[in-house]
Amino acid sequence: MEKLNKSFASDNWSGVCPEIMKSLQTANTGHVEAYGEENDFYTRHAIEKFKIHFGQDASVFFVYNGTAANVLGTSHLLRSYQAIVSAKSAHLNEDECGAPEKFGGSKILEIETKDGKIRPGEVKPFLSSIGFQHHSQPRIISISQVTEKGTVYTPGEVKTLADFAHSHSMLLHMDGARLSNAATALGVTFRALTTDAGVDVLSFGGTKNGLMFGETVLFFDKTLAKDFEYTRKQGMQLHSKMRFISAQFDRYLTDDLWKKNAGTANRMAGLLEKSLQQFPRLKVTRNVDANGVFVILPPEIISRLQQYYFFHIWDESTSEVRLMCSWDTTEADIDGFTQVLENILHD
Repeated sequence: MEKLNKSFASDNWSGVCPEIMKSLQTANTGHVEAYGEENDFYTRHAIEKFKIHFGQDASVFFVYNGTAANVLGTSHLLRSYQAIVSAKSAHLNEDECGAPEKFGGSKILEIETKDGKIRPGEVKPFLSSIGFQHHSQPRIISISQVTEKGTVYTPGEVKTLADFAHSHSMLLHMDGARLSNAATALGVTFRALTTDAGVDVLSFGGTKNGLMFGETVLFFDKTLAKDFEYTRKQGMQLHSKMRFISAQFDRYLTDDLWKKNAGTANRMAGLLEKSLQQFPRLKVTRNVDANGVFVILPPEIISRLQQYYFFHIWDESTSEVRLMCSWDTTEADIDGFTQVLENILHD
């Protein structure tokens, strides 16, 4: 069998989609005012697009990467004695290399979950710390959309958490690295999952869905956004050639490119799940809500299969692996993976 180049490791591994690459080439002409200042029409146009999708009251700030979006977006709203409540599996907790604690100085209060989602009842135990001077004060609930376990919050679930947070003088942050996949899977708008559901601050991602680089922090209350431009600069995320982030998002939010790309990734994950179900020795462990498939493989075949289509082991103790589909995953990729898997299983 010939080694293949495509992977199911992460939607970060895919390249830049043609439409976004063209937007970068278009922006790479002439001189444009730096740092997203007033005469940077690329940034101005992109912000207008965000307001169309998320509401005119949204405050929009471009940053370079997702870690910065999560860390700066939350730390801007926290005093160092305040805490973030999140799922243990959340990227903010497990995959930011301690950046929230280092740069924000705030503690993260973990919730162990089966499906990656957190619910008001699981946050309630932390409320006993409010007003007790010896404990970190819970201030922000942070959720991932899509969650790190591949599940999707519905608008109703988001609103329930937001209402709970606000009733206890807390805020709701959403890590929307895969918000496009969630909105596409549910058939709803960005606004339905964020602005209208009561989200206070959003980290909006595009690099997992066809962009080269760049993320966005959105605040849905202008008072919360006050002075964030200084937080961004101090956090080393004020991109000098801002137009190259803005131009990508401008195109991404035009003609439903975000939906087209996410729809492909989601459909391919559904096809992959169906293909895996034909093998009795395999077990799909989680609902395929978006573009991730979790499956238990026979441990003896994992390394062999990874030589052809790389993927990450999610839980070594159970041999559960995660297979991620991307905007550029094709039916031929699914067929190829299935064929290699079948050959190895019957070898």
